[in-house]
Amino acid sequence: MSAIIQPASLLLIILAGYLFKRFGLFGQRDYRVLQTAEFNIVLPGAIIYSFATNPHDISLLWIAAFSFLCALIPLLFIFAATRKRKVSDRAFLMLNGAGFNLGCFCFPVVQAFWGAGAVVPAAMFDIGNCVMVAAGTNVMTQQLLHIQPGKTLAEQHAGDAPTLPYEKPKDRDARRLTRHAMARNIAHSFFGSVPFDTYLLMIALMIADVRIPEWIATICQPLSNANAFVAMFMVGMLMDLPSSRHDVRELLEVIAWRLPFGLLFAAAAWFVLPFDAATRAVAVICCLAPIAIFSTLFTDKVLGNARLAGFSLAITAIISLVMMTVARMFLPI
Repeated sequence: MSAIIQPASLLLIILAGYLFKRFGLFGQRDYRVLQTAEFNIVLPGAIIYSFATNPHDISLLWIAAFSFLCALIPLLFIFAATRKRKVSDRAFLMLNGAGFNLGCFCFPVVQAFWGAGAVVPAAMFDIGNCVMVAAGTNVMTQQLLHIQPGKTLAEQHAGDAPTLPYEKPKDRDARRLTRHAMARNIAHSFFGSVPFDTYLLMIALMIADVRIPEWIATICQPLSNANAFVAMFMVGMLMDLPSSRHDVRELLEVIAWRLPFGLLFAAAAWFVLPFDAATRAVAVICCLAPIAIFSTLFTDKVLGNARLAGFSLAITAIISLVMMTVARMFLPI
């Protein structure tokens, strides 16, 4: 019963966050306070606690490689399939159609299903996933669609064209400056992400066989315990119902992209990954996870429409919870 009640409680937290904002207890932009705390303190603390309290076998890095492909492939397919759509639609689908919500949603689910030890392969799955959702997806969306970092599409006067206007510099010095600016943007996107930096540090410690001191785990434990609540409450605060048919269509398109890929990757995780049944089962659940929390952040920065991203996350979370529960019932472990 706890395998259903605990994940379902995440949806109730989203509902609570939405109702608190709806009845005026929080302002429309107050979610940014929790957003800052989640990405810079809470989630990194949960990552450190997971590595500090559970043994991580270096061979599980193959799961990280698999999850990286799972987060990358849909992005490329969406880019190719939407080449005739306007840039705002393409950006929303690319930012929300790929990647997984693991640390904030999947970790509590697999722990409810199989206990604390199940978080270990889920954390390894999140390493490859985090490369994309914490920075890679945003960087690739910006580069492929020629979106200028730091400004919304409205501020860049994006029209109905598939990409923003872009003219390749012809002067050698101008090309050099453009390459340097691109390199700085990519480096800032990756290394400016605290969760991504935390994973890099944890991998380095794991490879060097350095054990994290117990006192650090003790400090990070409250952050780990708060991770699911802060993330889901933040989603509820930024969520709003779709305001137009166009928003509804975009939500349905995101679901239409995520479901087939999720099922395909789940099948691949079960039949292809060279691990025991328990580890593969966790990977299957991870493949069915909803939209990443980072998608709401990047959708807000690129489109100025984090509310639709938050609603999309909530809907995909309900779908994922049902799929995960069904998968748990039929997985032979």
